[in-house]
Amino acid sequence: MQIFIYILEKEKDYLPALLGMSIAFMLEQSTTKARNALKRIAKMPYSHELADEFEHGYLLLAEIYIEKSKFDLSEDLCSRCLKYNLSCGKAWETMGVIREKEASYKDAADMYEKAWLLEHRASASIGFKLAFNYLKAKRYVEAIGICNRILSLYPDYPRIRTDILEKAVIALRA
Repeated sequence: MQIFIYILEKEKDYLPALLGMSIAFMLEQSTTKARNALKRIAKMPYSHELADEFEHGYLLLAEIYIEKSKFDLSEDLCSRCLKYNLSCGKAWETMGVIREKEASYKDAADMYEKAWLLEHRASASIGFKLAFNYLKAKRYVEAIGICNRILSLYPDYPRIRTDILEKAVIALRA
């Protein structure tokens, strides 16, 4: 932490140091301090040279806002991230989380689907979320397909068989 403070004393708005300090604050459970540092990042003009750092900062702040149920602010940060990098799977996943918390399962499924494709249909956690939202959106065939894909890659993945696959099969038969 002292190194970040030393760097920031020399250059007030040095993005990598602000981001590192924010992550350190989050590890120390000092969310308010992390949020304040991340807000400074969000106010800075975007630079392509530091694109990864901006993306990481935007997404960390978006997650903090989701925890505080400030979905509009979180969505703005994800949109800003996607403005510069449409292939950011984490931004699409975060947008899916927002939609899911708003109980908009169809929209959440669309967001998770983009993240799933960007992860080459191999991320079990995103696949689980996608299948769950397909189930909630009454898209049972798609939910079953995702479950089968996940189970073929990760046969012991917990709860997907009972929580989603079996329920989707039952709903499809009804």
